[in-house]
Amino acid sequence: MASFSYFHLNLTTPHFLSTKLKTLSPTKTSTFTPIRCGPRSKRGPLVRGRILSTEAILAIQSLKRADNNKSDSSKKLPNLARMIRSDLLSIIRELLRQDLCSLALQVLSTLRSEYPGQIDLNLYADVIFALSRNKCFDDIDRLIGDLEEGESWVKWGSDRGLLRVVRGLVEARRKESTVRICGMLRRSGCGDTWTSDEYVVKVLRRGLKEMGEIELASEVDREFGNASRGNLEKFVI
Repeated sequence: MASFSYFHLNLTTPHFLSTKLKTLSPTKTSTFTPIRCGPRSKRGPLVRGRILSTEAILAIQSLKRADNNKSDSSKKLPNLARMIRSDLLSIIRELLRQDLCSLALQVLSTLRSEYPGQIDLNLYADVIFALSRNKCFDDIDRLIGDLEEGESWVKWGSDRGLLRVVRGLVEARRKESTVRICGMLRRSGCGDTWTSDEYVVKVLRRGLKEMGEIELASEVDREFGNASRGNLEKFVI
């Protein structure tokens, strides 16, 4: 019985030795090197989520592939007619962000044909600024011509994008297009059935003067400006 107890005690590792053995045991170390895939140009990558849906991202990639295939003389861009309006808007703004203005204009044409009664002047302003940034001034004039065809659908009195459209045309020095905007404002009843913002009239008047349209600038001030100032005086009184 005593020998068995002695044998059992010898097989048991003392506490102070077990602690040392744990400290001497080799530990596994692992290194993690993150791999980052960034954009191939200065433009940011496509962002999925609140800005672009999966369908919008796929459509943009298809548009860019078709546009880059210069060897195909009969290249045809993908049909986007079945896409919802929010996706079309996202596609246009993403293409403008990448300065792919020609593709953005084609998608805008699809948007106009599929949703003719929902013209957003803020979107037109985004296109104007992008075209001006890329020196595509003739495309700006054509864009305003297309807007003139659907001017009856524009909510001129309540659309906040009117100021940005006017500023974009003035900064791009597009005299003919600015004169066209004046005509559209007249036909919409500006100064008669609705009152334009005073700052819009101010930017329009100054822009016309700088482009040499002194007489038209005076007419704009008389027809649109007096109405806005008169409306402002009513609130002051």
